[in-house]
Amino acid sequence: MLGEGLFHDVLRQALWIAVIVSVPILASALIMGLAVGLLQALTSIQEMTLTFVPKLVAIVVVFWISMGFMTQTLATFFTTTIVPLIAGGR
Repeated sequence: MLGEGLFHDVLRQALWIAVIVSVPILASALIMGLAVGLLQALTSIQEMTLTFVPKLVAIVVVFWISMGFMTQTLATFFTTTIVPLIAGGR
């Protein structure tokens, strides 16, 4: 049976990995949103789809670029932490 400390440690690790994996996508959406917002403010163009489409494209591009990193990070966490817990190695 898992101890409470081990449970909290694994949960902390999982949340930290979730943050690390999501930062590239969230950062690209933030940067693209700021750029489009600045462009809209400078040109007085207030089209709703103008904010959505560039952010979506940036998110897809960054996801495609960082997919290997995300997969490797999650697979490493799973094989080094979760699988041994399931198998009873800890």
